[in-house]
Amino acid sequence: MKVLLALAHGIDWVNDRFGFVAKWAAALACLISAGNAFIRYGLGVSSNGWLEIQWYLFAACVMLGAAHVLRLNEHVRVDLVYGQLPGRGKVWVDLLGLLFFLLPSMAAMFWFAAPYFLRAFTSGEMSNNAGGLIRWPAVLMLPLGFALVFLQGISEAIKRVGWLTHRYEMDLHYERPLQ
Repeated sequence: MKVLLALAHGIDWVNDRFGFVAKWAAALACLISAGNAFIRYGLGVSSNGWLEIQWYLFAACVMLGAAHVLRLNEHVRVDLVYGQLPGRGKVWVDLLGLLFFLLPSMAAMFWFAAPYFLRAFTSGEMSNNAGGLIRWPAVLMLPLGFALVFLQGISEAIKRVGWLTHRYEMDLHYERPLQ
């Protein structure tokens, strides 16, 4: 279990770094949006490239930040029943949800997204808009994001098994390691 927990912490570390990138992608998208609005409406000049880079950064924010959100247990969940369960019940629901829903769906999404990215990359696919950008950087966010969530799902499953076997301590409110 020690090796698995070390793996889980390594995955957490990687996703924390991608979460940092996602945070800055959101900030940069806001700055570019404000700058683009000023240039478009203040100076009467614009480019579709500026609009597309905002879309690319938003894709990075969502797809690279999703695994970090899962790690921090800040994802959306309908907790009509979950909120009423004791700690052990919550951990079992999380573990079963990870194993039977999250991991298979992320594997399937990666399976379908990876060939799409490879086609866009090898063909050098470009936006149809005048002044548009190459598409593969945005398309890369799909398989990368799904892979990161898949890995974080493995990390979360390991930590929950560790908690159930009394080898790992979690704060069940936030499911962060106790320091």
